[in-house]
Amino acid sequence: MAERDVQRSLDEVRQTLDRWAFEYFVLDQPTASDAEYDALMNELRSIEAEHPELVTAESPTQRVGNFQQSDFAEVIHPRPLLSLSNVYNRDELNAWAARAERFSGSSDLGFVTEPKIDGLAVALTYIDGVFDHAATRGNGVVGDDISANIRAIRSVPVKLREPKSFAMPGTIEVRGEIYIRKSDFEKLNSGIADAGGKLFMNPRNAAAGSIRQKETRITAQRPLRLFAYQIGYVTGTVLPATHFDTLLWLRELGFTTSLDAARHASLDEVWDACETWLERRPQLDFEIDGTVIKVDDLGLQDEIGYVAREPRWATAYKFPAIQQTTTVREILINVGRTGTLNPLAVLEPVNIGGVTVSRATLHNEDEIARKDIRIGDTVVVQRAGDVIPQIVKVVEERRTGEEQPYTMPDTCPSCGTPVHRDPGVAMRYCTNASCPAQLKERIHHFISRPAMDIDGFGSKLADRFIDLGWIEDVASIYELDWNEVSELEGMGKISASNLSQSVEKSKSQPLWRLVHGLGIRHVGERTANLVADRFGSLDELIGSTAEVIAAIPGIGSIVAQSIHDFVQEEPNRHLAERLTAVGVRTEDERSSGASRHLDGLTLVLTGRLESLTRPDAEERLRKAGANVTSSVSKKTSALIAGADAGSKAEKARELKVPVLDETGLVAMLAGEIPEALRT
Repeated sequence: MAERDVQRSLDEVRQTLDRWAFEYFVLDQPTASDAEYDALMNELRSIEAEHPELVTAESPTQRVGNFQQSDFAEVIHPRPLLSLSNVYNRDELNAWAARAERFSGSSDLGFVTEPKIDGLAVALTYIDGVFDHAATRGNGVVGDDISANIRAIRSVPVKLREPKSFAMPGTIEVRGEIYIRKSDFEKLNSGIADAGGKLFMNPRNAAAGSIRQKETRITAQRPLRLFAYQIGYVTGTVLPATHFDTLLWLRELGFTTSLDAARHASLDEVWDACETWLERRPQLDFEIDGTVIKVDDLGLQDEIGYVAREPRWATAYKFPAIQQTTTVREILINVGRTGTLNPLAVLEPVNIGGVTVSRATLHNEDEIARKDIRIGDTVVVQRAGDVIPQIVKVVEERRTGEEQPYTMPDTCPSCGTPVHRDPGVAMRYCTNASCPAQLKERIHHFISRPAMDIDGFGSKLADRFIDLGWIEDVASIYELDWNEVSELEGMGKISASNLSQSVEKSKSQPLWRLVHGLGIRHVGERTANLVADRFGSLDELIGSTAEVIAAIPGIGSIVAQSIHDFVQEEPNRHLAERLTAVGVRTEDERSSGASRHLDGLTLVLTGRLESLTRPDAEERLRKAGANVTSSVSKKTSALIAGADAGSKAEKARELKVPVLDETGLVAMLAGEIPEALRT
């Protein structure tokens, strides 16, 4: 057979197999039997075996996972892959919608509802219609490269279907949820049980575990599927005007989108849809833990914007948690890294939603008193938001009189120091800065992925070093004797060398990670980023005042005072000096030597920009010293208005706030100050 004829035959067979797979996995309307599919697949294998030079990465035969996934490299998301805020009742939904209306400047928002699939969030990138790479959500900014395993999933297209209503994008990032159907999960666990393996607890854990296999052969054997719910970004074409039309886009390209996504003109319709999905939940063949609500208009989504790591234009109505009844065995105290005494209930183990729960948070002593929780009580336990176990209430009818009331200790259970509770504060604190329990928690936090992200430095190993007296504070991590470490039982030279390299690598982490890792009370990732962007170095932060810190948009007076008090403590100043001395980067390269020519200006962005994205513009303005806020007020220095600016431009003119166009924005970023702001 001539090579041209072989190629034509291959193309026809591959197209037929792709069409059958699309009908089976996406449309759920197969037109070919399993036997027909297998026979044609065998024919394709036979042709490719005779002509190996014609095998392509997109061929159906290459999706069986006959190779090993390399170590999961990091992938930076071009646009952050954010999580959603949650609402738990109609009042909270109303409040969310009111905020969305306020930030959009519109009182006539349309919405789209979709079931919230309980799976693993992923981002898939296609170039010229062909699968290029995929990544997990990770921390929203950086995820793990799972390209090889995604390619092994037959329900995920490696080549997009030719769209009819728009041009094929040059590059498109498709975001979705990897999941396993309930029925497929039961078959999977049954097979694992027959083989004597360890069973998965629930479909979500099975999906997450399957997608992170080092052997893609295993991933290919798992019944994984994808629901696509969003386009992260595109090049070479223009997005539709609405989210609902975006879902239609995705279907044209060959993806399964959220089941029965629906448009709504009012919040009453949205709430009805939420309640309907709650009623349908038990009948579905896949796990859902809520209903996602999004503002439909993509332009208004940009206007509404983001807060911290969540979009303001979307939220999730989380279904009431699954509850179970169990018994409180005892109450323990954990000492947190800031010295808080955190009560914890030890429970008779109980299965809630596929997870065995044996402990539950009690928050603080006021919460224990309010619910009158006693040792020996029968209690109702739920996984709050389907995640964190907590005690809902005591079943007083089952009390026998043998239950024991609980009293918080007057001394720290770790070091014996008397504890302190400020008036009006719910928590008790251990005031001993050298408390061993606090030290361990501080070190655990410092080395964790959200902070300094020291790979291979787990909490158990950190505790071991602390118990040996090798770590006295976070700076001690960088003063470890690696020869001594290599001689520890269970370590060895290779493990010690790998850990040493991870510790050394962490010295160059950005400033915000260091600020977060120091464990300042009330300071999380978002606040640490704001502080790092504003000051650029620990020295600048130490030399600031509480008033200057509080002036940073998004940081209130309580948080600012906490930060200021921390950096003014002499031991903490000494710690900063030691971190600098051992080579930890305490000055952010992003801000070092950078112009702060926009210091003191408060700017608002609105409308569509052509030369750069809104998030990029906001970040560059902040690096130049500006405070970037989301709403126009008399304190606003200027409004930067792109195309379709809307109500914010009108309000700026009413308040006589200068309005600049995108040319003015570019000029400011280049170092110029517009005439209207030179006062």
